[in-house]
Amino acid sequence: MRAIPVAALCATAMLAAAGAAGASSLIIGGGSAQECSDAAEKGRTDNRAVLACTTALEVETLSFRDRARTYVNRGVLQMRQRQFDAARADFDQASAIDPNLGEAYVNRGATFVGEERYREGVEQIDKGLSMGVRAPEKAFFNRGLANEGLGDLTAAYNDYSRAAQLKPDWPAPKTELARFTVKRP
Repeated sequence: MRAIPVAALCATAMLAAAGAAGASSLIIGGGSAQECSDAAEKGRTDNRAVLACTTALEVETLSFRDRARTYVNRGVLQMRQRQFDAARADFDQASAIDPNLGEAYVNRGATFVGEERYREGVEQIDKGLSMGVRAPEKAFFNRGLANEGLGDLTAAYNDYSRAAQLKPDWPAPKTELARFTVKRP
């Protein structure tokens, strides 16, 4: 068994980055849907990007799969703007269209983490991970934030470690891991 003390940091500051650092977007089609996808993929937070998603959903003829993914992408953009209720509504729409779309669940979980609703965040992230996602490192990172918020430092450490292992060039999990000291009995 390991004891993992953590340096005192403001959890709210860490969680504020959760939406931006940990969002999992999806790449799709062309036109406004493509602009929406590109915006989510590139980390944009502007209202023009959200409008592109809305235009795609209202005007473009999208397959069911692309419609669900566009809802996820718009939700990601809204989450980055800390509009958690609107983001969750989009993730709910995506799940209603495609109940097996893991990104809808992990991103819904990230909204809960951003609101410090950690237990709900872990539940949603676990469900999404069980379905498979394109960027699991982001899900593990957000679950690490949630587990840390719940006081489960061992689980948080393991999640950050897994995120760092999955994407070695991503500095966010390494920054979190640097705060931990692992003591062996």
